[in-house]
Amino acid sequence: MGTGREDIVDRREFMKFGGVAAIELGAAKLLMSKAQQPGMAGMQASSGRPETSKADFTLRIAPVTVELTPTRIISTIGYNGTSPGPILRMKEATPVSVDVINETDVPELVHWHGLFLPAEVDGVEEANTPLGRIRYQFTPRPAGARWYHTHTMAGSDLHRGAYTGQFGFLMIESRSSPGHYDQEIFLALREWEPFFNPEEEDDDEETNAAPQPERPKTLDTSPSGLEVGYQLFSINDKSMGAGEPIRVQQGQRILMHLLNASASMNRRIALPGHKFQIIALDGNPVPTPQSVDVIYIGPGERVDAIIEMNQPGVWILGADTDDVRNGGMGVLFEYANQHKQPQWIAPKKSPWDYTIFGKAGTQPPPDSTIDMIFQKVPSGAGLFNSWTVNGKEYPHDREFVLKQGGRYRLVFRNRSEDDHPLHMHRHSFEIVEINGKATAGVMKDTVIVPGYGRATVDMVADQPGLTLFHCHIQQHMDYGFKALFRYG
Repeated sequence: MGTGREDIVDRREFMKFGGVAAIELGAAKLLMSKAQQPGMAGMQASSGRPETSKADFTLRIAPVTVELTPTRIISTIGYNGTSPGPILRMKEATPVSVDVINETDVPELVHWHGLFLPAEVDGVEEANTPLGRIRYQFTPRPAGARWYHTHTMAGSDLHRGAYTGQFGFLMIESRSSPGHYDQEIFLALREWEPFFNPEEEDDDEETNAAPQPERPKTLDTSPSGLEVGYQLFSINDKSMGAGEPIRVQQGQRILMHLLNASASMNRRIALPGHKFQIIALDGNPVPTPQSVDVIYIGPGERVDAIIEMNQPGVWILGADTDDVRNGGMGVLFEYANQHKQPQWIAPKKSPWDYTIFGKAGTQPPPDSTIDMIFQKVPSGAGLFNSWTVNGKEYPHDREFVLKQGGRYRLVFRNRSEDDHPLHMHRHSFEIVEINGKATAGVMKDTVIVPGYGRATVDMVADQPGLTLFHCHIQQHMDYGFKALFRYG
């Protein structure tokens, strides 16, 4: 059903588009072709000459159609004629080149989410990445589940940025064995046909029942602005029941790579009758794998889990919100020789807790602590809310300056009711505590800070250059919820 399933064990080879390029070892470069794309007039080639060698990968940004069901076909922008785009497999520490060719009439760029890269190849306009036809050259690391997606601003245009179909999985394969599994599947949660919505739609309620250390004594009751709602839902490119099921056999171990590719929605995902053994978060192995009934995942996050297939039947993996799941955000798991009606059993309500995947112990004392307070500025009807970090909107010129090699403790104080998936580019961070509950060893690049909650993370400043920090909800980022960290 377009599940991106890979019926392989211990796969070592990765896909290549157009052959192997000659790459200077250790170099990370971004080269623009002299050939101009529509909407790119005036941009010059930084290399001074067109690239003649073939790249390892090519991504073409162009209009695509996505057939969610035989009667629900949507038009959007995607990569290589599909959405999600192709699964890119790269080998850790082996240099690669990627040609990005923009065949639309507006500027675009590609962000490599979760990779340790120099700022100039991060794929972010705020960090001065050029727009247009680009050759990215870099050495992929760290190993694990990463992804790639557009990083353009959308504002009030719901046909731009993360509202389009520009996203895909990127796997950086380790030199070590990935462990035993019988089948590997890639599942991306997605909403389609966005619209302006005066009411908030999200799956935050259970987490907001948790401690709220940042809740102010007096709440701002000013009229809130618009949110974004969606009409259609899918996992990958198919709504539930419209494509092929994931076919399994009793006793198999399924390795699931789950991505929330939403522009704005946190989601809870369950597979009744089965548990998810969480082995990695954001592509990074966790110190203490744990089995859970429900995964809570924010935009930009990835979860790797092993599922033991030990309950024969036909089951629905999907969102625990009935209207979203019934609207398409689900996929069938079908055991061999089973022809029953698909089953869904509502999971028990339980809070998501990153700390259970950590280990005992404490982090070394930081060289410096940076407090970051996030607040919503209600806009009233007809407009998006704006957002501030420490009372100010972007760009926070020279407010957040890092010293190379320094260890920084970032305290995220969420003084709004929303759960915010916060993403730090080009770095990973270690979770120190969530709402006062301590942990160690959980490394991520995106962390959900609960409504009126607090998360503390430690980051080592080991990737010099401009570094974008932002909420991964598109309209929050577009309207102030971001900052540039600099190295001084």
